[in-house]
Amino acid sequence: MAKLTFHGGALSVTGANYLIETERTKVLVDCGMVQGSRHALEENYKPFPYEPSKIDALFITHAHVDHTGRVPKLVKDGFTGPIYATEPTVDLANVMLVDSQGLIESESKGERPPLYNEKDVEKTAVQFKPVKYRQEIRVNDDIRVRLQDAGHILGSAIIELWVRENGKETKFVFSGDLGNPPTPLLEPTEYIDEADYVVVETTYGDRLHEDKKQRKGLLENAVEDTITSGGTLMVPSFALERTQEILLELNELVENNRIPEVPVFMDSPLAIRATEVYKKHTNYFNKEARALIESGDELFNFPNLKFTLSVPESKAINDVPPPKVIMAGSGMSTGGRILHHEMRYLPDPASTILFIGYQGAGTIGRRISDGAESVKIYGTEVPVRCKVRSIGGYSAHADQDGLYGWIDNMRGGGKLKKVFCVQGEEEAASAFALRVRDRMAVDATVPQPGDVFNF
Repeated sequence: MAKLTFHGGALSVTGANYLIETERTKVLVDCGMVQGSRHALEENYKPFPYEPSKIDALFITHAHVDHTGRVPKLVKDGFTGPIYATEPTVDLANVMLVDSQGLIESESKGERPPLYNEKDVEKTAVQFKPVKYRQEIRVNDDIRVRLQDAGHILGSAIIELWVRENGKETKFVFSGDLGNPPTPLLEPTEYIDEADYVVVETTYGDRLHEDKKQRKGLLENAVEDTITSGGTLMVPSFALERTQEILLELNELVENNRIPEVPVFMDSPLAIRATEVYKKHTNYFNKEARALIESGDELFNFPNLKFTLSVPESKAINDVPPPKVIMAGSGMSTGGRILHHEMRYLPDPASTILFIGYQGAGTIGRRISDGAESVKIYGTEVPVRCKVRSIGGYSAHADQDGLYGWIDNMRGGGKLKKVFCVQGEEEAASAFALRVRDRMAVDATVPQPGDVFNF
C-alpha cells in the first residue's frame, strides 16, 4: 500500500517536507528549513524521521529556504539521489543555500557542529538535475512526475505526481507556494485540470489581499511621505521576487517622474546575487517584462540606485543623510543587514518601515507590524517610534480566493477526493479547509505533524 507522510509543513508555514512511498519507491517533495523561533532552530537539528539513503529522488517546488534549507543536511545524512527542479530554481537554490550555510556557521558559534557545511552544499549542487516545465520525470515504474508553473517566484513549480499500483494510477498535486497574479515579472499560476488528492499551501487561507492595482500607488505614497518628512524608508526585503518586483516598480516610478529623486540602496548581498540569476533567466518572464527588456530597458537599474555588496559599502549608507530608501534582508527581520538599519531608524518618528510580505509568528517583523512599542535586536531594546506600513498586494502568495479558485478548477475532473491544507498557521489552514468542505463538498483536512495517509 502506498502512503503520504507529512514530515514538515503541517500546522506550519515553513519546513515543507512530504514523503510519498510505494512498495518499491520513496520520493520527497521539498526539504525545507523550519523558521521563526529558537524552537524552530532545534527542529532543524533533529534527525530525519526516515532514512535519507533510502530516498530515490527529491523534487523541489522552488528555491525559498523554507522549501530547500535542509537539503544539504539530507545529503550530509546519506541521500545520494537526484534533486529535480526547474533551471531557475537550481540556480537560485545554489545562491540561497550558500547564504544559508554562512548564516548557520555564524549562528552555531562553535557551540555545536553546524547543521551542514560548505562541502555539503557543494555536494548538493552536484545532485541537482534541472528540468523544464511540463517535462515528465519517471522514478522507477511506479511514480512519474511533471512540474507546472506556480507563478510564485522565478522557476517556482507545482508538482503533479502519479503513483501506479495494481494497474491503476492515483494523482497527487503539491501546490508548493502559489503565486498572486498578475505580477510585473512572471506568468500567472497554471491551473491543473484534475487530481485525486491535493496538498495545498494555506499561508493566506483565511484572508484576502488588497487590490493589486493599488500597490504601486501605495509604494509611491510611502516613498513620497518619507521624503516629505525627511526620514528613511526601510523595506525589509525578501531576496527572491519581492525585491525584484519592487526594483521594477521603482524603476517605472522614477522613469515617469512620479517620485522625486532619492538615494535607493539595495543592501542585501543575497538579493543582489539573486537578481543576477533573474537577469540570466528572462525567458521565464511574462511577455510584458520581456518586451521591456527588448526595448532596451534595464529592469533592475535606475538613477540613484546603488547595490551595496560589501560590508564597508553597507556601513557607508549611514553617512548618506535622509531622505533615503533602504531595502535590506531579511524580509521578516529575522537577521541580515536590515536589523542594523532598524536599530538606527525604528526610533525615528520621521522614518517609516514598510512590510511587503508575510511576517511569520515569532519574528521581529511580526511584532513590529502587530504594533509593538519596542523590539529586542541583538540584545538591545529598540523603541518603535517610526511609522509602520504594510502593502499586502506585494505578497507572492495566493489569498483565500486565489487558492479556492485553483482547487475548484480540479473539481471539474470529477476525481477530487481529498484536500490537505498545509504551509499555513493553524487558524489559516483550518479556515480554508472549512471553506473547501462547505462550498465544494470535498473532504478537506489540516494534517498534524507526522500524520500518515494511506491510499
